[in-house]
Amino acid sequence: MNTVNSYADYFNRLKSTLDKLDQSMIEKLVDILMQCREDQGTMYIFGNGGSAANASHIAGDFLKGISYGMEKRFRTHCLNDNIAGTTAITNDLSYDEIFIEQLKTYLRPGDIVIGISGSGNSINVIRAIEWARAKGAKTIGLSGYTGGKLASVAEFVISAPVNDMEITEDVHTIIFHSIKQEINRRVKGQEFSMGEKYDKRINQ
Repeated sequence: MNTVNSYADYFNRLKSTLDKLDQSMIEKLVDILMQCREDQGTMYIFGNGGSAANASHIAGDFLKGISYGMEKRFRTHCLNDNIAGTTAITNDLSYDEIFIEQLKTYLRPGDIVIGISGSGNSINVIRAIEWARAKGAKTIGLSGYTGGKLASVAEFVISAPVNDMEITEDVHTIIFHSIKQEINRRVKGQEFSMGEKYDKRINQ
């Protein structure tokens, strides 16, 4: 396979995976997030590696890209962004505890917990989701492959139907970018329905 065909194969597999997504599930996730905002709850989100980067990116989108200019904002917190906290928990307890220990401090009624794991089998994600669900939180999982254990422990799961970690991570980003635009359309008006207007931030 030459280089050009390799790129085409990747893009075709990404497109095929996106085409297989159940968009009604994404719509339901938007409804869950909107209800959390209405209840003044907090969205806690986390993952490892590329999923950690996605979690941080998503939290940033909700903090600024969605909430900017709004009176009622989306309360969002990425649990893998606290380096001092996560390394202290890892060093003194276990890496498996880095998310659950933070949730034990922060979680309140009305909050939602989103765990991202490409394989669906990251132990620290699974433990946090199991604990949060037992405490009555709304639990959401994003995974790939066949969903892994996350598919059975989270209350609501969206899984990228592909056996490829990079494409799974791409799909998770795309899902939340589509959610960002839909939420902006709902709360800020129809002008966001075809994409956000960044004309005033062209130098960003």
